[in-house]
Amino acid sequence: MPKTSEAPRVVIVGGGFAGLAVCRALARRPVAITLVDRQNHHLFQPLLYQVAMAGLSPADIAIPIRAVLRRQHNARVLMAEAVGVDFERRQLRLHDGEALGYDYLVVAAGASTNFFGKERSWGVHSLGMKSLEDALEMRRRVLLAFEAAEREPDADARRRLLTFVVIGGGPTGVEVAGALGELSHFVLADDFRAIHASDARIVLIEAGPRLLAGGFDAELAERARDQLGELGVEVRLNTRVEDISEGRVHLKDETLEASTVLWTAGVQGRRLATLLGAPLDRTGRIVVEPDCSVPGHPEVFAIGDIAAFVPSGQDQPLPGLAPVAMQQGRYVARAIVDRIAKRSVGPFRYVDKGIMATVGRSRAVAQTGKLKLSGFAAWVMWLVVHIWFLITFRNRLLVVFGWFYNYVLYARGARLITGEGSWRSLSELADEAAGRAGAPDEVVHR
Repeated sequence: MPKTSEAPRVVIVGGGFAGLAVCRALARRPVAITLVDRQNHHLFQPLLYQVAMAGLSPADIAIPIRAVLRRQHNARVLMAEAVGVDFERRQLRLHDGEALGYDYLVVAAGASTNFFGKERSWGVHSLGMKSLEDALEMRRRVLLAFEAAEREPDADARRRLLTFVVIGGGPTGVEVAGALGELSHFVLADDFRAIHASDARIVLIEAGPRLLAGGFDAELAERARDQLGELGVEVRLNTRVEDISEGRVHLKDETLEASTVLWTAGVQGRRLATLLGAPLDRTGRIVVEPDCSVPGHPEVFAIGDIAAFVPSGQDQPLPGLAPVAMQQGRYVARAIVDRIAKRSVGPFRYVDKGIMATVGRSRAVAQTGKLKLSGFAAWVMWLVVHIWFLITFRNRLLVVFGWFYNYVLYARGARLITGEGSWRSLSELADEAAGRAGAPDEVVHR
């Protein structure tokens, strides 16, 4: 490999599927790579809901980025936050004032939860899920609700504590609602004495006329709805949320009282996207050229969830899926190599290998080409695909063992309530449900 000073400098922002795909595809190329991420770990986001619903531990779906790239000698990792780009000087600015020079820049910073402009109200009273911290807080709040209900003598307050509302009927919402139904009806069924965990009410709200509207066949979406019903999930279609307040979800003609509101209704590009001065779509994602470059800057690429890539002949951007991010990452690596060699670069073409969503134990839907599966067969297919995409063999082994254990015994060993002040939060959650005077300023919200 040439000396760093002689090698083209490739700076990658984000250690998710897209960023790592670029980095690893350039492993044997004469380039000097710097990967920047706010976290020190790569997160397997498709299984984040399993952490939130106590099915897996964080270490099962996360791995240090440095461990992934330990043997890649042309790459270094910096734990830092990118806060801007100086296109003229070709520098990436970091939060501490440092500037990284680049010849090629890849922005793969991912997405954040989209509350559609109501972060200060809806975002305070509901829980999103885009990071390990989000998932752990969701797990904590869900388990605290059951613990508070166990000690609550008032029947109405217990009912409110055991009511959970999931907003958003896409794959994440379906998976969260299904896992919550399984958690309450099977996993926690024998853990309590004063309450029946299976009495928990789980309501999934979708503003559109069907679930899984982003690419799934209508028949599979209906099967997913049936499978959710088997787990005791109440599905509300064509139902728009008007407002969210403390312990309440306000619909057009009804108000749902719930201890926990889980938000899975949308994502948006991270703040870095707004700092590039590039055109953005309505969700704040960077609208990119056919070669995934930022308009006006062929040396800068945006890929993964932060980018809005519209294939030729279509009017909708590609979905925020791991396969899309990984294919874009490998493509951009080839594009960088071609540009260094002064070769022309063709447009990115996505190869759709199918989509799938799990609903619970032995319940899932999967679609690839003309093949449509549901139930146990789809669940096995989902299981194999997700284990295959996990980064290391250790992670695969842990997840396989954990899932097999859960499948046979309906057991989830990650039912841990962590965090400072959990006892206080437990009391305050019960006070809110019962309408007693508590200390709401101390309650942890996201």
